[in-house]
Parts: sequence; C-alpha cells; structure tokens
Amino acid sequence: MSNRTIYRMKLTPIIGTRFQPTGFPDLGPALFQSPGADGGWIESLHVESPQSMANHLEAMTWNDGARDQVAALEGLPYVRVISPDGEFLTSSRLEAHRLASAYVMEGMIDETKQSGEQWMEAAFQLQAGRPLNHQRIADQIFRWDPVSLIHGVFFARKAWPWQPRIARAVTAFIDAYDVRAAVSGGVKTDSVEIKGGNTDTGYGMVPHQRTEYTAQDIKAFVSVDHDQIASYGLGTARTELLETLVAFQIASLFRNGLRLRTACDLEVADVDGADLPEVDQATSDVRAAIAACAGEFSPIAVTWGDRKARKTASEK
Repeated sequence: MSNRTIYRMKLTPIIGTRFQPTGFPDLGPALFQSPGADGGWIESLHVESPQSMANHLEAMTWNDGARDQVAALEGLPYVRVISPDGEFLTSSRLEAHRLASAYVMEGMIDETKQSGEQWMEAAFQLQAGRPLNHQRIADQIFRWDPVSLIHGVFFARKAWPWQPRIARAVTAFIDAYDVRAAVSGGVKTDSVEIKGGNTDTGYGMVPHQRTEYTAQDIKAFVSVDHDQIASYGLGTARTELLETLVAFQIASLFRNGLRLRTACDLEVADVDGADLPEVDQATSDVRAAIAACAGEFSPIAVTWGDRKARKTASEK
C-alpha cells in the first residue's frame, strides 16, 4: 500500500451560497455525472482542476508585492529571471513550467555565458546511450528550486538526448455535488454615448449574462505521495524539507481561506482524513528544515532579453 496522506475537506462559500467555477475554453463549466448515495447519478461540477490547485498551492510561497518569496521561506532557492537592465521579470515559482520555463531555458545563466538549456543539460549529465540518473536530476532540481520537486516539472527539450520529468507529488482538486445553475446578469452602462460608439472599444450599453452555481456539497481533495518524495533519494534532511514545504503550502492555503476567484471565495467547514496542519506549526517546521539544509542550495539567476534582442545578439 502506498504511503500517502489524504485530506478530504468540506468547503462552503464565505458569503452566500453561490460560487463561480473554473471556465474552460470551448467547454465552459466542467459539468459531469457522479455516483449518488442511492445508486443513481447526480449533477456535479469540477470547480478547480489539479493544475490550477498546484498553482494556488505554489502561490503560497510567493509575495507578489515584494516580487520575492514569502518571508517564511527566506533562504530557500528559486530561479529569478531578470531583464538585461536588472528589472525583475518572472521566476520559477510563477512560471507554468517552473524550471523548464522558456524564460529560464532561453535566458543566460549569469556569469556562465551559457543558456539555461545548455547549462542544465550539462548539470544533469545527460548522455545519449546512457540511462537517466534520476537521483542526480532530483539533486540538481533541489539545489535550484525544491518546490519544483513538489509540483512537477517536465523538460521537453528536443535538443536533449533525454527529457527529464518530475510528476506532481501533491495532487489536489475541488468538486461540487448536486449542483444547480444560478443564472444572473447585468449591463455595462454608458452615461455619455448611450446609443452610439463602438462597444468593442468600451462604448455603449452592453448587457451580459453570468452563470454561477449552488451545491449541496463542495469538497476539496488533497493527496500527498510520500513514497514519491522519498524516491528522490535526497537524504533525511532534504526529504524533511520537502515534506515541511508541502505542509506549509497546504496550511497556508486552506487555513486562510480559498479566494480562488472574485465570485469563488470558500472556506473549510470540516476535514475528514488527516488533520489539517496549523499555519504557525508548519511555518516553524519549514524554517527549521531550511536552516538544516543551508549548505545544500545552489541558487541561480537568469537574464532574459526580448526575442528581437536575443536574435540580434546571436547574429553578431
């Protein structure tokens, strides 16, 4: 039996009963039928996907206002991407592909004069005709940004002899059961050009429709795969850091309320399964784990210029 911690949490809207689900392109809300208690089927709704929940959990490590990670994680490495004039652009915590972001791969590793793609291929020691050294890949990723070992990263680089992949060690999603549509609407008013003007550019009166939902039950599910984390072979202290990072993100997200969207503001009403970590304890634990691994980090910075500038430089 696999070694996992499972959280099942009943959620409720913080105000009212309505909530706004994720909208998917060419699909809209993700409605589906799920098994009911009486053997029948009930109308259900996928409120938040695993990839979106990974982003929400990872956001608990970042302070947008400071353009840096949260103070509780001071000392933990991540990749900062800056412009040639030193302006902060993005980071491995903000990018969808994390360390495999195009801004990291196509940027210049400071002081090496190599692209991120060239530098990482050498660091991973990738060779054609030789198997992947999974422990080395995990070791290097840990040194650059341990959070990528929690939420996954896929280096889909055609120029490499191998494309290393780390699966998510934490899977989370939110579903609602026995749902009903709550249809409303409104109008964008124009007090100057009531009948005239181009609505495409913001003039005129524009009516709109909104579909939210109510539900008998909204549940968040979280699975932490401890076997995967242990399989990295990083040793006791570094494995403990990954585990405390997971607890810190889960506590920070679910204990402080889930404001997923403007009209989707939820809170935990009940927890079934494992006990939900407390924020103060999780913060204390992760601070101690970071201190215990202080000599294990090799933070890197990347400089990325716009495409036109990079093309001009490559032609010189």
